Amino acid sequence: MFIDIHVHTTSMPSINIPGSEQTLATPEQLIEMYDTVGIERAVLLPNANPEGIWCVQSNEEILAIAERYPDRFIPFCNIDPRLWTNNPDEDLSYYMRWYRDHGCRGIGEVCCNLYWDDPRVENLFKHAEALDMPICFHVATREGRTYGLIDDFGLPRFEEAIRKFPDLVWLCHSQAWWSHISGDVNVDNWGTYPKGRVTTGGRVVELMRKYPTVIGDLSAGSGFNAVSRDPEFGHWFLNEFQDQLCFGTDICSPRGRDSVLINLANFMKQALAEGNISQEVFDKIARQNARRILKL
Repeated sequence: MFIDIHVHTTSMPSINIPGSEQTLATPEQLIEMYDTVGIERAVLLPNANPEGIWCVQSNEEILAIAERYPDRFIPFCNIDPRLWTNNPDEDLSYYMRWYRDHGCRGIGEVCCNLYWDDPRVENLFKHAEALDMPICFHVATREGRTYGLIDDFGLPRFEEAIRKFPDLVWLCHSQAWWSHISGDVNVDNWGTYPKGRVTTGGRVVELMRKYPTVIGDLSAGSGFNAVSRDPEFGHWFLNEFQDQLCFGTDICSPRGRDSVLINLANFMKQALAEGNISQEVFDKIARQNARRILKL
């Protein structure tokens, strides 16, 4: 059985995804999909940053869903660093503590389009670290016309954040993160899904090896692409970082994302069946790491 470290949902009628006839999948639709693959539980990430969603969502909606299906869903809260006063001195722990006390196991998906070293963002990290709440984040390659925390090529701002907040656990996600798994990523493709063999010197490998608090969130096309574009490397990567990887899907609609749901699960099952990873490695990535990180 798997634990999905990264998914979004809504229990309320909402605006369609722009240019689409779909909305986010409902909890019931997620459960139906999960039962076909063997996903026992999932982390629900509120869409609270306006840059990252077409219809802003409350943390309270996520808590209500998790309360309705306590055996299937694990709530996160999403605290925007601009919350309430939009200043770097706001006591964000006041909000985080309330949500933590009501069941939230972490914070995210942080999608605000601010720089990693913006004082308001660092204030968010400071309080999350103090309360021992992991952060799931999306990386942006630029300011505007996108979402996510803004870094430069090579992820130098993220590494500086790791150094400043050494006890904070980072759930690393998005194209701009996973593209750095290969040493040949460049300024033109680091926000995409590069294909082909993985070369040595990738920043993802460097940062995960250097910092045990850096956890790879394998959700979405970006996570699956990172480990499947070069299967031989992917198997090595799963083995090498077996204690720092978590299965995920990032399903965003009832249909059209089925491949995201199935592909990574099948890749891992095939790797196990062919002896490329052990049962121990499979179990860690599928669910045990998530249980440990989230203290389930």
